[in-house]
Amino acid sequence: MKPTSLRRLLWLALAVFGLACATGRPPQPSVPATTAPAAPVSVSTPAALDLATAPHEALLPSDPAVRTGQLANGLRYYIRANQRPEKRAELRLIVNAGSLLEDDDQRGLAHFVEHMAFNGTQALPKHELVDYLQSIGMRFGADLNAYTNFDETVYMLKVPSDDPALVEKGIFVLREWAHAITFEDEEIEKERGVVVEEWRLGRGAGGRLIDQLFPILFRGSRYAERLPIGTRETLENASPEALRRFYRDWYRPDLMAVVAVGDFDVDVIERQIRERFGTLENPPGGARARSTPCRSTPRRFLVSSPTPSCPTPRSRSITNSPNVPRAGSATTAARWSKVFTRRCSTPASPRSRSGPIRPSFMPGPARAASSARSRSTPRRRPCPRAAPSAGCGRC
Repeated sequence: MKPTSLRRLLWLALAVFGLACATGRPPQPSVPATTAPAAPVSVSTPAALDLATAPHEALLPSDPAVRTGQLANGLRYYIRANQRPEKRAELRLIVNAGSLLEDDDQRGLAHFVEHMAFNGTQALPKHELVDYLQSIGMRFGADLNAYTNFDETVYMLKVPSDDPALVEKGIFVLREWAHAITFEDEEIEKERGVVVEEWRLGRGAGGRLIDQLFPILFRGSRYAERLPIGTRETLENASPEALRRFYRDWYRPDLMAVVAVGDFDVDVIERQIRERFGTLENPPGGARARSTPCRSTPRRFLVSSPTPSCPTPRSRSITNSPNVPRAGSATTAARWSKVFTRRCSTPASPRSRSGPIRPSFMPGPARAASSARSRSTPRRRPCPRAAPSAGCGRC
């Protein structure tokens, strides 16, 4: 349930834009057309025409080891046996519904719905789901996670497959996410602060770049105005009913696929998917095609953002302080960290312009620290007297 990676988001945007321009036709997964789609511009290059007319199987051949199928309600499944690693299975529920499907009062709620999947379903209320998965050795984040993008929401679950009952329970969990998220008012308010904080953390340089880039790159399409993270106003004020409406409208079996890969019997997994998901029904109403406009002429634009300033901290060298003992690795490391920071902060040092990052030393073995000190500190000249007196100023 991590926040959508800005780097992944930017690469996805460029890929979608490039694919639409290369094929001369928009992608066809479903989306409600709340804004009039721009007419696609055909591309006349032979390579683009070959891409446009080639079947999907020719562009991306299917693995013959993958068993595929489609239920009567439109849900598809993809199953593959894989014994590496042994006794492990990965299950995914892929929903062809992302931020592009949001209404104006739902901006950011596709991602919010994803969060609510971990806050309770009809059979696994509140945090019983996470507690159960952790009880069988799964870790939240590593083995249990999800993400939301423009076009899809994907739930990921890794389970041990040495016990067939655990894999079956995992498929049951996917079914709960697909049809039975509860959206209790209390849980919604608890999670609201989490998604608002994700929005806030994305307001760095990368987020500000995307805020200016996408409206230009995808002008005329919903990609320009439907970033998955949404808007702060919507996240803070959206009603529980707006969340339930998105889930009710778009979490439908004809927009879903189940993927199962692991060390298991494919026939058993196929039967379980059919039993669990075959009873789901689609809500009334259809879906409309989305469009990504393509432009044949290059455009240039400048993206700028105010540069925050960070004053260089001042520090005082304590190398010659009589209060600091000469022995001890931690003390030596602390002393030399300050010396290094002072030297790097001078105007002549290129590191003085490197921003708020500052170097430091970690305490190491006392012998190594003492050796470094002895190499960096000028040695005293030996006293010329064989038996130096207490009052010798050179001793």
